Amino acid sequence: MHKLSSLLAALGVACVSSASAQDAQDLAKKLSNPVAALISVPFQLNHDQDFGPGRQGHKTYLNVQPVVPISLNAEWNVISRTILPLVDQKDVTPGTSQSGLGDTTQSFFFSPKAPTAGGLIWGVGPVLLLPTGTDPLLSARKWGLGPTGVLLKQDGPWTLGALANHIWGFGGVDSRQDVSSTFLQPFVSYTTPHAWTFLLNTESTYDWKNEQWAVPVNLVVSKLVKFGGQPVSLGVGARYWADGPESGPHGWGARLLVTFLFPK
Repeated sequence: MHKLSSLLAALGVACVSSASAQDAQDLAKKLSNPVAALISVPFQLNHDQDFGPGRQGHKTYLNVQPVVPISLNAEWNVISRTILPLVDQKDVTPGTSQSGLGDTTQSFFFSPKAPTAGGLIWGVGPVLLLPTGTDPLLSARKWGLGPTGVLLKQDGPWTLGALANHIWGFGGVDSRQDVSSTFLQPFVSYTTPHAWTFLLNTESTYDWKNEQWAVPVNLVVSKLVKFGGQPVSLGVGARYWADGPESGPHGWGARLLVTFLFPK
């Protein structure tokens, strides 16, 4: 009887562990979906270098990126995605340094709650540029508006998709250059049964006014863990600037990522 009890207890622990691992993997996969019905608050710390003609400048910035899904009805969600940058930079403009808040990007994606018959997940909506920068060199000093969209498919451990937007500037300071900017973010990720996620993407921007690409290629490894029952994703990554303006950045950069998840 004692052996039977021990065996049943061991099986119970195994089942709980399996279920817990499955839950963690599912949460990690949701993080790979920009329009998942999951409240999350990522803190993304980035460092880039080799700015300016002498390649002496560097920039460190923390993007606070809350994601909030709102249920509209039985079929549709709207997903609010905010990017609020806190910036510290030196010699990005030679001989100067700045610290403070940058411009805020706010997106809203209207997305079906269920994937299409082919398993595609998508969302479309507006994107806004808000001139919240606290320093003239941290802000475009323009308001902006345009369309945004995302399309992806999740198949087993794989997530493959792309997010894009275009922002046209308006209003703001007349002496500042107008804004016309396209953002393209193709991405592919793989999530293991133990909630490790390997992500490869680009976060490319094309400046139509200056006819210039900026193309960082990012590789990030993250792991979903729990602290006192609170799920948190911890990530570290590197990036390489494949293209960009002469003023930089150039070469390699780094990224650290901490994301707090609040599943229903």
